[in-house]
Amino acid sequence: MTYKRSSELFAEAQKVIPGGVNSPVRAFNAVGGDPVFIERAEGAYLYDVDGNRYIDYINSWGPMILGHAYKPVVDAVIEKAKLGTSFGTPTEIETRIAELAVKLVPNIDKIRMVNSGTEACMSAVRLARGFTKREKIIKFAGCYHGHSDSFLIQAGSGAVTFGTPNSPGVTQGTAKDTLLAIFNDIDSVRKLVEANTGEIACIILEPVAGNMGCIPPRDGFLSGLRRLCDENEILLIFDEVMTGFRLAPGGVQERFGINADIVTFGKVIGGGLPVGAFAARAEIMDMLAPIGPVYQAGTLSGNPLAMAAGLAMLTELDQNREIFKSIDEKTAYLHKGIQAALNSYNIPHTINRLGSMISVHFCEGEVSNFETAAHGNNHTFKQFFHGMLDNGIYIAPSAFETWFITEALSYEDLDATIEAVKIVAKYL
Repeated sequence: MTYKRSSELFAEAQKVIPGGVNSPVRAFNAVGGDPVFIERAEGAYLYDVDGNRYIDYINSWGPMILGHAYKPVVDAVIEKAKLGTSFGTPTEIETRIAELAVKLVPNIDKIRMVNSGTEACMSAVRLARGFTKREKIIKFAGCYHGHSDSFLIQAGSGAVTFGTPNSPGVTQGTAKDTLLAIFNDIDSVRKLVEANTGEIACIILEPVAGNMGCIPPRDGFLSGLRRLCDENEILLIFDEVMTGFRLAPGGVQERFGINADIVTFGKVIGGGLPVGAFAARAEIMDMLAPIGPVYQAGTLSGNPLAMAAGLAMLTELDQNREIFKSIDEKTAYLHKGIQAALNSYNIPHTINRLGSMISVHFCEGEVSNFETAAHGNNHTFKQFFHGMLDNGIYIAPSAFETWFITEALSYEDLDATIEAVKIVAKYL
């Protein structure tokens, strides 16, 4: 494939945008080369400015669960835009999507819309601190909850990719209130709780990690966290920005039968537009302004275009729940095919999968946390990434990212992906 126009555009972008990208993970620093500039997308495919077509496994980092340019979502946005793009006032559609979200997700009474997953997680932690009147939080090495200061302490994904998990600009005062545990290791959490008795407001985690590759929770891990929080009056926050409305209509809480105290959302809930949200039972949510003392606000929160896209997306998922079974089956099919292809060339690897999230780690043995994810062979991943790209398959340009499967993928697309793996595996 040729990437001439993409390279030209990247050179132009670097002159006026830091690093040439508006989000670091879009750069190809981890894999080498220049990023591909996309012109349009439809269904399971991306089309770049050089005319190349790719089968897409990024799917805008998760929201395109039904495929790109999904007609009901596009139509909803167009019709709403004709009425105006932003008012700064309440609108009926905000209530409608809130009602649907509360219906779909277990254990929440109220939800507040924001503009990104970062904002949702930042607001959830502030709410937890206000509710408990405590300051410290526990997060997990390798979990990523956006770029708020409290979370950039051994974050996953982009922060790991660029070798700066502790970002300059994060103060020591902020860092001391963020305690780091090991994902899938309940004992590491218990030790932190015991050493900081009565000081911890919340434990926040991706219940199925997606920013160190896809890492499911071990049996008993989530239930162990729930018990630990109950015993110590700590709030449990599930960051379901990736998993919400993807792994089940009610997300991880539904899929695993474990209730969190606060849940954050993004990705799917916006149908591809910038949306985040956080939700909890009424007792907690009523701490928020204007009826409570915890302040949170946003000029574009509940933007009518974003609400229209999100409502159309959630309505489709609610009315056609067989979609979840279908994409789970497609992911399992892809898993089996990739595994067979890599095994045929004796390529050391581990594949993690849960629902419609999957990742390929070029190492042997269980990948269950940040440390084991870091054992992957980055040189092999770089070769794999560029080989797949040259064969028309677009995966994340980082070994620390999950792939997202969309219902728009056909089995022919999956077979084409598996064939590409076979071609690339010959040279790994």
